[in-house]
Amino acid sequence: MTHAFGREAATIVAQMTITEKLDLVCGNGLWRTTGVPRLGLPSLLMVDGSNGLRIVPDQISTDTQNADLGAFLDAVDTADDPENRDSNVLLGKSVPATCFPALSVLANSWDIALAQEVGTALAIECRAAGAQILLGPGINLRRSPLAGRGFEYFSEDPILTGEMAAGVIRGLQDKGVGASLKHFACNNSEVERISMDSVVEPRALHELYLLGFERAIARSSPWTVMTSYNRLNGVQTSQSPWLLRHILRDRWQYNGAVISDWHGIQDLPAAIKAGNDLDMPFNAARRRRLENAALNGSVPEAVLDEACTHIAALTLRIVEAQRRVPVSRPDFAAHHDLARKAASRACVLLSNRNDVLPLALKPGERLLVIGTGAVSPEIQGAGSAAVRPIQCDIPLECLQATAPEGVSIHWEPGWSADGNHDAHRLDAALAAAGRAETVILFASTPPCVSGENADRPDLNLCPAHDHLITELTKIHDRIVVVLTHPDAVVLPWADNVQAILSAGYAGAGLGQSVADILLGHANPSGKTSVTWPVRPEDCPAFLGYPGEQGTHLYREGIFVGYRFFDIRHIQPLFPFGHGLSYTSFTYDALELTTGADDVTVRFTLSNTGVRAGWEVCQLYLGRSPTFPNRALPHHPLRALKGFATVCLEPGESRVVDMTLDRRDLAYFDTVREEWTVPTGTVSIEIGTSSRDIRLATELHVAGDATPARWLNLHTPPGQALEVAGVQDDLVTWLADVTGQSIAETETRLAPCRRSFLGIYDTLCWSFGLELNETRLTQILDDANRRSGAGKPAYRSELDPS
Repeated sequence: MTHAFGREAATIVAQMTITEKLDLVCGNGLWRTTGVPRLGLPSLLMVDGSNGLRIVPDQISTDTQNADLGAFLDAVDTADDPENRDSNVLLGKSVPATCFPALSVLANSWDIALAQEVGTALAIECRAAGAQILLGPGINLRRSPLAGRGFEYFSEDPILTGEMAAGVIRGLQDKGVGASLKHFACNNSEVERISMDSVVEPRALHELYLLGFERAIARSSPWTVMTSYNRLNGVQTSQSPWLLRHILRDRWQYNGAVISDWHGIQDLPAAIKAGNDLDMPFNAARRRRLENAALNGSVPEAVLDEACTHIAALTLRIVEAQRRVPVSRPDFAAHHDLARKAASRACVLLSNRNDVLPLALKPGERLLVIGTGAVSPEIQGAGSAAVRPIQCDIPLECLQATAPEGVSIHWEPGWSADGNHDAHRLDAALAAAGRAETVILFASTPPCVSGENADRPDLNLCPAHDHLITELTKIHDRIVVVLTHPDAVVLPWADNVQAILSAGYAGAGLGQSVADILLGHANPSGKTSVTWPVRPEDCPAFLGYPGEQGTHLYREGIFVGYRFFDIRHIQPLFPFGHGLSYTSFTYDALELTTGADDVTVRFTLSNTGVRAGWEVCQLYLGRSPTFPNRALPHHPLRALKGFATVCLEPGESRVVDMTLDRRDLAYFDTVREEWTVPTGTVSIEIGTSSRDIRLATELHVAGDATPARWLNLHTPPGQALEVAGVQDDLVTWLADVTGQSIAETETRLAPCRRSFLGIYDTLCWSFGLELNETRLTQILDDANRRSGAGKPAYRSELDPS
């Protein structure tokens, strides 16, 4: 390590005993590192929660292995235990904290500055609780809406994911609290998550699943990265030198500490050698095995010292940051206001027929509110991200307080307390609807079926909720549906209601933010961070999810999310980046300015409506499809490359600049194992969603040299003869072997270009000889060396370690 903390840490580690080194890399109890007080290294406290602080004092004081395992299982199994989750036994012991929107909802704001504000507030609450590291943000791609922890992650797109994560991380670390970027990598399902092998092809791995991590690290330098539970292409991520050394350390130049997910390491000596610095939580058996390996030399002391240096440097960095940046006690009222603001900015108005919203209620009007979610809102998901909210807005109370005086608001539960069908409550709700001018219905997905350690079985809302909405549409023509849900859901009645507002898990400010949007006190500006399918079968991961017999094939390759819907011409229910507003925006005057290493994209955005509002301007790179051409690299029809979130007053216009660098134009070449820019014409597109492009222009790209194909005896001759020098070498050799003249040999070789057979078989057949394989291989190898061709990695060679 070359930074100042690294140099000081190395000096400290050199003074440690072997016991102190082993203790430093093995954790202390469930939530702490082991300090070395005699050398000035204190213990660090880590806490859960990307959308709020989750800290249980009883667990922090626990340092025995048996108690730690029980507490750990309590923390993660609430999704499988409805009684425990409903009573919130674990949360009842947790310190109260502000519950911000889940990261899946915060991402709908597309606002990096807002993400940083939330990170700052989280850091202040961490500091007050005595915590030094927050175990988040999680940034695994939302590859499938079935994933139980999808609500903890930002998006299906790595650019939006990486940028929003960087905002949260900067907010945390600027206030002296270390972030832990997780789960590295390809932890996209909860099914058999400790043993499942995520099998991902190289381009998809680099262009999607690793890119979000790479971008967040480049933008914010998180102080820790957390490895995931799963295997990746056959190797446990915490034990993968390819992932932790070749990619993270060497390619990305990461200099922070790498920690395990809790009990995620299966072979601690192998993990330490691979580059996983810290094993959490403490486990006596794993420590004993590491001690034996250190004493017998199978884990060299230099490798152990490296891990210790990373942890010591992390400790020194945090101590200095917290000394340098004092913080005041949390202002929980201000933090709750921020939670409301974030929820308001992130709720997505999916549909608004005939501009039914905002509701222009007048004295004497009757408003019916239906749904248990109006009085007991589901504001967050289950598992390690669950927070005990210090304050929570109740939607019905907020509607009553915000509505104009004289408006009558009546509430009906509509179904049973657990979300199931109740005939009496159904009939009462339908009868009340007949007496109301407008109906607002709060619908949700089934409780207690997903979260940490449990994926969703389907994409449906509670059956009782869908049924009541369907019955309502038969008798009422002003129905507004508010959705709380972990990820995308299917809505069979979507065309028959007047408005749909997606709140997701919007945190403690859900109630007031929804009331403000419905009644026009806030202008909705959220945009979807994933594509919503019409049906589950339209999802890219449908055929391979969640794997079988311990193997999960990511069959869709690079075509994840909107990329898949575009290439297959599938109409989504709501496209990626979609969201409506109470005002209108126009885009014009698109200009490109090409520099030495980048392209500036400039256009003018105008608010042509009567309300102030935020607009999310989305920059896409479009490419023509290569299907069904020869075996050329395929690309998405459209891929997000940047975005800008702009607030404009009515009638205001602003010039918006965004920049594309050379990396934005590249794909990952699996032969070169490097990012490569293809030559050709691309489309620069500005849209309000992936399916609503407002401006577009072409850009000709002078790319890198075309990667040379690797030639062998089975390469078709047409491909081999295109490589410089091959034809001359072949003609000279064949003329010598056959005794023919150069001209005669060239004439005889010409028809071979059309052969689909390998070059060796073709030449033997065409010249009527059994040619020398060794000599032909030499000619082809010489051509490979001259052209710089890289040998392709076949499936048997894809083990990244």
